[in-house]
Amino acid sequence: MQKGLAMDEVPGSVGTSASFSLRLGQAIFSSASLLFMSLGVEFYSYTAFCYLVTVMGLVIPWSFTLALVDGYSVLVKCPLRQPGILLIIVVGDWVLSILTLAAACSTTSVVDIMLHANGPYCPPKFCSRYKISAAMAFMSWFLSLASSFFNLWLLPSL
Repeated sequence: MQKGLAMDEVPGSVGTSASFSLRLGQAIFSSASLLFMSLGVEFYSYTAFCYLVTVMGLVIPWSFTLALVDGYSVLVKCPLRQPGILLIIVVGDWVLSILTLAAACSTTSVVDIMLHANGPYCPPKFCSRYKISAAMAFMSWFLSLASSFFNLWLLPSL
């Protein structure tokens, strides 16, 4: 009985409406990052930008799938309580969170170098898109890290 209460006490854990919101936010920010990086911009000329596009391409289906799982769990009022599944979700969140942070940081540093190395190296229109893409990646990272911590907090109680 006590184990069932622990699930309800962690609002961001898998199968809750807060987790659904976090996952939806991750998918939206990752999609925005990918959109700003790839629309009308030659991102493939820089390895850091290709890395960001690749990572966001991994984060979007992960977050969207888990948002669907959370939405279904909320609708049927049956949260996931299996430690094996929760462990996979926590590990997946941690891995994608680290990859997202690395991609956002590398993109930000390349944009900074492009703006300040012997004058501006890229047109302001493109650099502003790169900066917005990096900011969206940082927001996705923050939400992914929060999801991971909430689920990690729940893991020992199962």
